[in-house]
Amino acid sequence: MPHDAGSVFTRILASGVSDVEANIVHRGVSVFAILNAFPYTSGHLMVLPYREVGALEALTDDESAELWPMVTDAVRAVKAAYAPGGVNVGINLGKAAGGSISEHLHVHVVPRWQGDGNFMTAIAEARTLPEPLSYSAAKLRDAWPRSGQD
Repeated sequence: MPHDAGSVFTRILASGVSDVEANIVHRGVSVFAILNAFPYTSGHLMVLPYREVGALEALTDDESAELWPMVTDAVRAVKAAYAPGGVNVGINLGKAAGGSISEHLHVHVVPRWQGDGNFMTAIAEARTLPEPLSYSAAKLRDAWPRSGQD
């Protein structure tokens, strides 16, 4: 696969960088959880299939069966690691719906707090977060539910 082929997620998976370097928090058989490189808040995760697919209805039965339980585990990890006041979970299907990487379906898991003053838009719309992505990833890995945990 050429270096620039596929979505950013496909390129990360094909790059050979470690999960720690890529901020991949958890891997399943057909889906994985990764930190958003441009998070709305600290702990902003995305859960997505390894396979590049843009439509929810195009997921295989195995991908579908694994996706939502991993989203649920991501919510558990976010709550354990950050104790937010709430969590947004959502999918933007297609560019018209706000999907900026619409060719590779991904579910956002975003911790939220009343007032959400934990990021600010600065020069050139860069976001300033209270912790580095590598710290967020380690925190979420530690908080990720273990098999059989409620």
